[in-house]
Amino acid sequence: MAIPKKMIEELLKDYKGPEDLIGEDGLLKQLTKALVEQALQAEIKQNLGYEKNDKTEKATQNRRNGSTSKTVRTEQGLMDLEIPRDRNSEFEPKIIPKHKREFKGFDGKILSMYARGMSEREIAEHLKEIYNTDVSPEFISSVTDSVLEYLEEWKNRELESVYPIVFLDAIFAKIRDNGHVVKKAIYMALAINLEGKKELLGLWIDQNEGAKFWLGILNELKNRGVSDILIAAVDGLTGFPEAINAVFPKTTVQLCIVHMVRNSLKIVPYKNRKAVVFDLKKIYCAPTEESALKALEEFGSVWDGRYAMISKSWRNRWTEIAPFFAFPPDIRKAIYTTNAIESLNYSIKKVMKNKLSFPNSESVMKLIFMALQNISKKWTMPIRDWGQALNQFDIMFEGRLPL
Repeated sequence: MAIPKKMIEELLKDYKGPEDLIGEDGLLKQLTKALVEQALQAEIKQNLGYEKNDKTEKATQNRRNGSTSKTVRTEQGLMDLEIPRDRNSEFEPKIIPKHKREFKGFDGKILSMYARGMSEREIAEHLKEIYNTDVSPEFISSVTDSVLEYLEEWKNRELESVYPIVFLDAIFAKIRDNGHVVKKAIYMALAINLEGKKELLGLWIDQNEGAKFWLGILNELKNRGVSDILIAAVDGLTGFPEAINAVFPKTTVQLCIVHMVRNSLKIVPYKNRKAVVFDLKKIYCAPTEESALKALEEFGSVWDGRYAMISKSWRNRWTEIAPFFAFPPDIRKAIYTTNAIESLNYSIKKVMKNKLSFPNSESVMKLIFMALQNISKKWTMPIRDWGQALNQFDIMFEGRLPL
């Protein structure tokens, strides 16, 4: 609905500068107050079913009962409002709900800033600077706590029956526990679903990353509706393949090539990394397992004199690497080149970097869940060449896709 031009001209007739419009007592704040209070009067009229000062017979015994002063936080700063009351205390305002101290939209800004990794104090300082509003870190924490209910629902939602690929990984966070700061593992199961889109299946937290804990996670996924996973891409954790196959016996367990490359580079100085990566690529890009083993031998002949541990680690884990070479190029690309779990890890670590430690496990789960709401907005398109990969999945894993 357009505001009449004459009304705008009348409101701005004494306008001298920005302060008159957006200042602490500016026109915008006055208009917001007037409109909100008018809306509250309209709401109580609708609730009671009669106009104020109506002298005729009423359909209800309930009556207006004055008003209560309430200070709320708005984008224009603190604002004093008169909230109408009724005798029976049945009136529930919608525009400023009971027990709420923020005008609609204010909470959303706090949640958005928190989801981008800003601390409670940084958010408080930002709101003070932009909106001239004093907000305590404790209040901000109470606002962000509102997502915990949604987090619980999300963690327990039903999942699809089949996922072509699931990446299982963990990152670590420093969390206070019984007066000490300890490192805890945050477990993530990131899937590529039948549409070729990324989907985070869940988040879990524990003191250490271990196959026993992963076994519990896999059982939970099964209880939430997952009956089959075609390929599980994992890191080199001992006992991981056995844990997966105990719950999903048909699943092909593939050691994550990204993890292998990353671990190989830990002992390589920066000046040699590019050359080592180039030679490692000859191994995992080989067309067959036989040619990959030959490339590994050639890698060893070049680099074993300086970094013998690299070729040794690849040989020791070869039975877990080998399934990769049985896959056609389209499936290989889906497992490796999308680099899905590494991209997710990077995005989460980015929002966590301002936190030296978290006060408890709940706070880190809350932050990651909120960050995921931003990260997953980009997961709208299937990964490249997914249609071709899906056709290959249907051939290799015959009868297991619900197509």
